[in-house]
Amino acid sequence: MNTRAYAAMAAKEKLAPYEFDRRSVGSHDVALSIAYAGICHSDIHQAREEWGPAIFPMVPGHEIAGIVTAIGSSVTKFKVGDKIGVGVFVDSCRSCENCTQGLQQYCLEGMTGTYNQLERDGTTVAMGGYSNYFVINEDYAVHIPENLPLEGVAPLLCAGITLYSPIKHWKVGPGKKVAVMGLGGLGHMGVKFAVAMGAEVTVLSHSAKKKNDALAMGAHHFIETSDPAVFKANAKKFDVILNTVSAEINIDDYLSLLKLDGTLVVIGLPGKPYAVHVGTLLNGRRSIAGSMIGGIPELQEMLNFCAEKSIVSDVEVINATYINEAYERTVASDVKYRFVIDASTI
Repeated sequence: MNTRAYAAMAAKEKLAPYEFDRRSVGSHDVALSIAYAGICHSDIHQAREEWGPAIFPMVPGHEIAGIVTAIGSSVTKFKVGDKIGVGVFVDSCRSCENCTQGLQQYCLEGMTGTYNQLERDGTTVAMGGYSNYFVINEDYAVHIPENLPLEGVAPLLCAGITLYSPIKHWKVGPGKKVAVMGLGGLGHMGVKFAVAMGAEVTVLSHSAKKKNDALAMGAHHFIETSDPAVFKANAKKFDVILNTVSAEINIDDYLSLLKLDGTLVVIGLPGKPYAVHVGTLLNGRRSIAGSMIGGIPELQEMLNFCAEKSIVSDVEVINATYINEAYERTVASDVKYRFVIDASTI
């Protein structure tokens, strides 16, 4: 199927209109008309080849929401007309111990990314969601509940699940004090989920202007971290800290905020390794952990939870011609809180 898209033709070049052919719909495949595609900061890193060698032309996009237009002969999970979501990966080995537990993001052979990667045949280049049409195996897509608007759902397929998964894994809920570092595309979803699960939530931000938004989203407290004194004043306070920032920081400052047996979960990707003073870990049996998106079962669980609690991402919907400007504004943290492309404009 001829597909219209926006692509980066080479590293650091501006994205431009591009056409290519999607594969035919196989027996277990689902075709969808893309309605909205979110812009994730990782799209920018890869299109600008900031994470190592990339494959060009590149059609980014792994926050995809649309409507099923055709199904393969053996498909049982979807029917034409269903709302459907596609996230960060489109395949995995399906047989390793992690895949069989529904943790495909940790596939021992490596998950197949939605773009900038070869599919499992070793020759087909995966092309992402900045396009009008998509084809995916039914096992790697999820149902979007009817009561959720597609534009607000698109970022849930990456930003949402990236926060939902660690919040569930570290059992965030009533009686837990949770801090969210950064109130951006990731952080604002962390606030919404942690509040909905009954935790006492604090936002840690260097930007005082984020306070009103944080409280409006349900956060109970806001701490401006530009003042070094706040770290001593709030020492040993939190059970879990969700670190969504990618800036280089003094991680020890934030580790000092953890209670006994507290965990700081790294979600954002900093440009350089953290320097950790081991004594900060020893003093309180503290832990640093990491978490990466979620598997297909958890992705569906998150969307069902969002439907129940009426949770979506805060978005700014844009025309496809605005993608390059949106990239610059994303890098400058000038978006509340996620850009979403109207795919009908591609």
